[in-house]
Amino acid sequence: MNTYKLTLIAMLASMAIAGRLVMANIPNAQPVTAIIIITGFWLGPFSAVVMAFLTTFLSNIFLGMGYWTIWQVVSWSIIGLVAGLIGKFWSTIPVWLLSIYGFISGILYGLIISLTMRAVGQPFWAYYLAGLPMDLNHAASNVIFILVLSPVLGTLFSKYQKRHAISSV
Repeated sequence: MNTYKLTLIAMLASMAIAGRLVMANIPNAQPVTAIIIITGFWLGPFSAVVMAFLTTFLSNIFLGMGYWTIWQVVSWSIIGLVAGLIGKFWSTIPVWLLSIYGFISGILYGLIISLTMRAVGQPFWAYYLAGLPMDLNHAASNVIFILVLSPVLGTLFSKYQKRHAISSV
């Protein structure tokens, strides 16, 4: 991983953190998952995991740390890893297909967080069903953020991939 790629990941992480903090008052509508998906798709699975780690820990400094922080990192890392694998094998998929993956990721994120609550003694189905409207909000915001951010960031990534030979590792 070269210095330019690390700088790019740091810039994307700061964008995700700022978006999460600014939109904290809107339930589960934040750009973090979408930015992690786009990062994984264009820069590779490892970059998405680094993004998940940086974004979660740095934004939770402001929003509150807890045992859920670990599971947020795990959830966003899984989502980013899959996005990175999609980018490695199907690098020319249309943005609407990536946004469908974003929708599924919003539901998957909520499922993983609900499973962790089961591990600490909460009843799974009651917790999951009560949180389903928030998960759908998260999924819908992922679609919107991917549709808005992917063309802009994708253009920048492809431009800089040619110029700086970014590898998707």
